[in-house]
Amino acid sequence: MTQPIKARLVLSDGKVFEGLSLGKTGTTVGEVVFNTAMTGYQEILTDPSYHFQIITMTYPQIGNYGVNPTDFESRWIYAAGFVIREYSPVVSNWQAERSLDDYLKHYGIVGISDLDTRALTRHLRDHGAQMGLITTEDTPVEALLSRLQESPKMVGRDIVREVTVTEAYDWPLEPSKEASGKELPYRVAVYDYGIKFSILRILHSLGCRLRVFPAHTPAEEILAWEPDGIFLSNGPGDPEPVEKSIAAVKKLLGKKPIFGICLGIQILGLALGGKTSKLKFGHHGANHPVKHLPTGRVEITSQNHGFVVDIDSLPKDDIKITHINLNDGTLEGFKHKSLRAFAVQYHPESAPGPHDSHYLFKQFIEDMK
Repeated sequence: MTQPIKARLVLSDGKVFEGLSLGKTGTTVGEVVFNTAMTGYQEILTDPSYHFQIITMTYPQIGNYGVNPTDFESRWIYAAGFVIREYSPVVSNWQAERSLDDYLKHYGIVGISDLDTRALTRHLRDHGAQMGLITTEDTPVEALLSRLQESPKMVGRDIVREVTVTEAYDWPLEPSKEASGKELPYRVAVYDYGIKFSILRILHSLGCRLRVFPAHTPAEEILAWEPDGIFLSNGPGDPEPVEKSIAAVKKLLGKKPIFGICLGIQILGLALGGKTSKLKFGHHGANHPVKHLPTGRVEITSQNHGFVVDIDSLPKDDIKITHINLNDGTLEGFKHKSLRAFAVQYHPESAPGPHDSHYLFKQFIEDMK
């Protein structure tokens, strides 16, 4: 057996946590957040919404079911780093092809295990999500803190441009023989701010012919494709610097039905004249209760976002609030009263997470009908 390699997690406020190296050795920098999901680490790691973030899993043991070839949400790992309490070296699942440690090493992701994730989560909850780094190097803490101060921050940067595609493409990339004769009556233009595969799979299964466009595609190019509907995807970071996307959505309002999720609701909110703000520690997990105001029904939702649309900033005469977060009262969904445009802050594709919110995709289909 090889000797375990020591690692440290250093936060920008000077707090230091010690543990053991997981995945690649070296140093990685990002915003440190915590996720309360019990399963789904493979989907979480490959969610582009986690770009530039170091993810802390609150569930104590991670890695026991390994990594399989089907639960990817993108082509690679977007998370900047991974923090867990206990790593399971034993992989027990019929689908697994490799261990989590091998998976992280393959994609060059620096992680840390054997760390007190409960103490770290309490610290982030009390002091807020903040920049941090994981390192296996012997560098003094003072030098690491100086490096953190000089590193780029989350707020004020358009990091969507770092995850979006460079050219438009049609989904699925490799149509199956079974789906070759499938009727696809709806043409949907998808803005890729950091799209997850599960969203595309659901839309396609409901009869949508999909073309995925880069995040900064002008409205004129979208309309030239003659879509029946427009989808605004999830994605990472601060929405306000994504100015070209906001300007494009302004021009698209009222032209075609629009459905947005996660970053998509923030882009839509800004296009409608609203404002956004950063949450203290964000919503990351698969167990967030959201109330659907028209029915009073409570949905347990999957979430991953650090910014939110301010409810009071939206034009009250035009907007109807449809969903509210029951933990903190923040906005989780709205629709325009006269234009066919609606959006939610959470992830109705539920990968990972409960399936309470799949009805929203069918609502989008009805709008296109």
